[in-house]
Amino acid sequence: MNRLAIVGAGPRGTGLLERIAANATELLPADRPLHIHLIDPHPPGAGRIWRHDQSPLLRMNSMAEDVTMFTDERSTIDGPVRPGPSLAEWALRQREFAPYREVADPAVRAELDTLAPTDFPTRRAQSAYLDWVFRRAVADLPPHVTVTVHRDTVQRIDGPADGPQTVHLADRTLTADHVVLTLGHLDSTPHPRYAADADFAARHGRFHLPPAYSADADADLDGIAPGEHVVLRGLGLASVDLVALLTEGRGGRFEPASAGLRYRPSGREPVLHLGSRRGVPYHSKTGYRLQGPPAPLPRYFDAAAVDAALATEGPLELRRDFWPLMAKETAFGHYHELFHAHPERTTLPWSEFLARYDRHDWYSPRLAALIAEAVPDPADRIDFERLDHPLAGLELGSADELQQHLRAYVTADADRRADPAHSADLGAFLALLSLFGQLPRILATGRLTARSVAEEVDGWFFGYFSHLASGPPGFRLRQLLALSEAGVVRFLGAGVRTERDEATGTWRACGDTVPGHTVTVTALVEAYLPKHQLARTLDPVLRALHRAGRIVEEVVADEEYTHRSGLVTIAPGDSQLLDPALDGAPHPRRTALGPHTSLRAAAAFARPRTDSPGFRQNDAAARALLRALAALPAAALAA
Repeated sequence: MNRLAIVGAGPRGTGLLERIAANATELLPADRPLHIHLIDPHPPGAGRIWRHDQSPLLRMNSMAEDVTMFTDERSTIDGPVRPGPSLAEWALRQREFAPYREVADPAVRAELDTLAPTDFPTRRAQSAYLDWVFRRAVADLPPHVTVTVHRDTVQRIDGPADGPQTVHLADRTLTADHVVLTLGHLDSTPHPRYAADADFAARHGRFHLPPAYSADADADLDGIAPGEHVVLRGLGLASVDLVALLTEGRGGRFEPASAGLRYRPSGREPVLHLGSRRGVPYHSKTGYRLQGPPAPLPRYFDAAAVDAALATEGPLELRRDFWPLMAKETAFGHYHELFHAHPERTTLPWSEFLARYDRHDWYSPRLAALIAEAVPDPADRIDFERLDHPLAGLELGSADELQQHLRAYVTADADRRADPAHSADLGAFLALLSLFGQLPRILATGRLTARSVAEEVDGWFFGYFSHLASGPPGFRLRQLLALSEAGVVRFLGAGVRTERDEATGTWRACGDTVPGHTVTVTALVEAYLPKHQLARTLDPVLRALHRAGRIVEEVVADEEYTHRSGLVTIAPGDSQLLDPALDGAPHPRRTALGPHTSLRAAAAFARPRTDSPGFRQNDAAARALLRALAALPAAALAA
């Protein structure tokens, strides 16, 4: 019997299991039975990040209809397409989808019973969906493939490249012919740049929280006292969650008001000073659907365009060689929706506009002139640079002016993202998502300079993508406005930085938007999601493999720059771990999938009909695994 160990049973491990179920009949003969050991201390399906055991205040930042774990007619995979329901479809007709099991939590049951496709579900609702997806994947396995779930943590794996692997759990060992690490989002010890603030807090009895996942940070927040002044450095999703936990999570409540929402404090809240490099929250997710037909994507940033760029000689850079194509693609999605859904705000027929749009590069003055001619209202045009730095060059005279300015900015953003009249923003969002169809391939070629990978891909682009496309639901911005009006939240503006004052044991925070203005606080929260770093990983199996020299951190280097990404290096295609002990060759018995690996931007779940790169990776890895297991001589199988 073949034996496979999958270490990590969250969405990535579940997605791999679903692809094994889809491909096993074709690639693994019935006379070669396979037993799968699925190992995770957290519940299978949901895993750690999406486990039910977290605050009901925590929400997804995707609408229910935009979350799926299943391939569909748009999937470009070699294995069978096995359609399945989105979260919204599953919630509406749970009893129709086998294997049905009533959701245990009454609050989650009530939420699912009334969940609209355009609602932003709680993470507990997603946990219930992922539990069902896992049980369906197991039910879909052919009879000669079986599964055992181990609620345990893998400490290390060892074994030869040409033989069975030994998987060491907390109090037992398993033997497997192949091991797959689908570990999901992982922790590392804090980056050294946080050490000085942590030491300062310890010396002065102050509170400091390094980057953490929201569900895990909830318990730590008890160290922040009511009324205490706190800097939250960061205005992305982690900040949104932390604000919710420190306000509504402490007994405050939001009430309808004539101008939106009013916040009624409980008296247990701290005073939250929010700032970041940009100084504004991530743009909220749109709360509507496309009003026109979907744009035919990709058009400019497709395989042919990337091939042409890769055919040139010399080193390449993302901003110089690819971003103009990426920007033009994203803007194409924007203008396709504007012209088709809101033609009254354009002055040219779409066919004429597109023919002229095709002829010019994104930063061409002729293209800018065409857009100005065809789209009279600047509010209907897309401006990537302004979107990237909305407070650039702005200097205000007082903190009160800043509060007023940011409230107006947040109000305008929330209004725009809730108004289908601006559905061109959703067209741009969908085109922006399509960029990930080619971006991993560019990275895999190794043609980008090391500095470009570090500063333009891992630094700028992924942050910019999150700012534009991975923000919170619109109601979170409405809540932020209410908290600002109540004085619980105070905005710090752009370019926020902090200094430690040893004499008083406090931090002073300031920004660029109000020169000379500072605030003094006794708590500092790094309101970012943690970024995994292999050299500092807290995951025991990765730590053991790294110390033994059996995995390698991705390092991109050239004559001018060296970039250590912190990611585990895997081989393109079949995702096998590169092993320094094998002269850097792929280990034939070890595979890794997920955000801790060098294949970037492969999310574990996706919007329907977007040809998810993560689903493509899962399918390719599953097929490679099944072929490899089927080819093993019977005498060499794990006992």
